[in-house]
Amino acid sequence: MWTQPPRLSRQREARRSQRCCVQFVAIYSLIFLAVTIPASAVTWTIHAQPTRLVNGAPVLFQVKPPTKLESLTGTWLTHQLTFSYDTSSKTWFALAGVTFETTPGQYVLELTGQPAASKAPLTFTRTFAVAHFQYPQIKVELTVEKKFTEPSPEQQEQIAESVKIKQDYLSRVSPDREWGGNFAAPADAAISDVYGSQRIFNGNAQRPHWGLDFRVPTGTPVAAMNSGTVLLARFLYFEGNCVVIDHGQGLLTLYFHLSEFKVKEGDQVKRGQIVGLSGGTGRATGPHLHVAVRWQGTYLDPARLMQLPLP
Repeated sequence: MWTQPPRLSRQREARRSQRCCVQFVAIYSLIFLAVTIPASAVTWTIHAQPTRLVNGAPVLFQVKPPTKLESLTGTWLTHQLTFSYDTSSKTWFALAGVTFETTPGQYVLELTGQPAASKAPLTFTRTFAVAHFQYPQIKVELTVEKKFTEPSPEQQEQIAESVKIKQDYLSRVSPDREWGGNFAAPADAAISDVYGSQRIFNGNAQRPHWGLDFRVPTGTPVAAMNSGTVLLARFLYFEGNCVVIDHGQGLLTLYFHLSEFKVKEGDQVKRGQIVGLSGGTGRATGPHLHVAVRWQGTYLDPARLMQLPLP
């Protein structure tokens, strides 16, 4: 019987051993990479609405992380964000904003997620461009009572008291989100003045108009724009009878110049619930409803907020 020469058999055995070695190294490398690649390097999906961010506008961030999370937080323009989970779309979302004074440029959204099955947090950053929006430069010449432009010492004390109340209440940030779904108009009426316009009272230029004015007669029902808790329901020097609703996480809606209150501080309200009747109290040239949106200390355009489709 013919037998293979010993030398040839040893060569084949060596080649077989070499192939096994290569396969082992390849498998080990794949296992090593799977273990060492950080989860943060896996794809995150992040969307912003609207897609074009501008100064003075609200923004909805929606995030799909690479793994299941127990919680998600973020930082945007030095503001802290707490995200909520939407089970229908399986995304995390947070409502934020861009201040009126923000200059055009690139700004970073920083995210930190806590995975459900791990103690090590995941981090991710995404850069968004912010453009400049030219708000209407409408110089409105208005005449108001002298006590609003040249207050007496006693009236200055009343103004100081109102300022202190606003500094105390409007800077509060409650941890839980109370709003849900779209923000609705507080009254079915025409708009008489818009966010960002320049105002002049008795010949003196004032800061830009931080709200939206509805042309309504005295006694018109004023509805809550979304669900929340009544933070303020009292008279303030310039604002007149005002209601402030806390929607959670630093988001407030404010309703000025009311003739009558329909809620009290601490009441929980739903979107569409009547919170007061319109009027002309405070610094107002006539009956109308002034509505403002405040997010963590900065005023945003109410019209843009009502246009946002929200979870």
